[in-house]
Amino acid sequence: MQVRRESFYPREDILADIGKVIESRDADYVTFVGDGEPTLCRDLGWLIHRCKARWDVPVAVITNGSLLYKDDVSDNLLESDVVLPTLDAGSEAVFKGINRPHPEISFDLMLDGQIDFREKFDGQIWEEVMLVDGLNDSQEVLESIKEALDAVGPDRTYVNVPIRPPAETWVKVPAPEKIFRAQEILGGAWDISDYEEGGFGVSEFEDAREAILELGARHPLREEQARSIERSLSEEGIVDSMISDGTLVRVDYRERGYLLPSSFRMGD
Repeated sequence: MQVRRESFYPREDILADIGKVIESRDADYVTFVGDGEPTLCRDLGWLIHRCKARWDVPVAVITNGSLLYKDDVSDNLLESDVVLPTLDAGSEAVFKGINRPHPEISFDLMLDGQIDFREKFDGQIWEEVMLVDGLNDSQEVLESIKEALDAVGPDRTYVNVPIRPPAETWVKVPAPEKIFRAQEILGGAWDISDYEEGGFGVSEFEDAREAILELGARHPLREEQARSIERSLSEEGIVDSMISDGTLVRVDYRERGYLLPSSFRMGD
């Protein structure tokens, strides 16, 4: 956990990796997500600028929004077409409970950063509200989130839930009626609480084992997704072998089986 920005990898290498993918297939967006918080990357502004200059593809950034109060961070994102911040709380207590921020970041600081960014950003802002049962799905909390959202003025708001195994095993998904109520309170928010569909682009990977480990480290895979990757790369028995040798660990969540790399750590 940190708020200090760094150059984690050579920026030219990152740009080259983007090029390998985007030049081999059609793309809707170049999306910066990161294995962590992408705005911690000190080179993000340079990368966005180079992507916009090199390819005729819009750029999106998915961020927790906590660092937008920093001028260098918000300035880095100004060339983006879409920024997707998170706004899961409407008060300091709920912010700490669900987001567990760095000690230097308060709810007011985070929210003011998003409001200031909205004022100078010409692109689209799509807010995402992650609902967790018992933490931020009550009428009172949802109304406070709506007040915060109104202060930012996003172009869209999405309601999400912990679809994949979360960092803490006690995290639960709210009942469907609570999700529907949240959509209403938040002003007709879009519901993206169902399981995602479609395949992963895996052509850049050398083999199924590499693809499953790389994708699974960032995006816990349902078992059927891992086996689909295996089939798409014309390999057999890789998933079973990885389970057998302990490279993958099977975790049941919401009555579905997920395969996580053994290095992935669940909370207690």
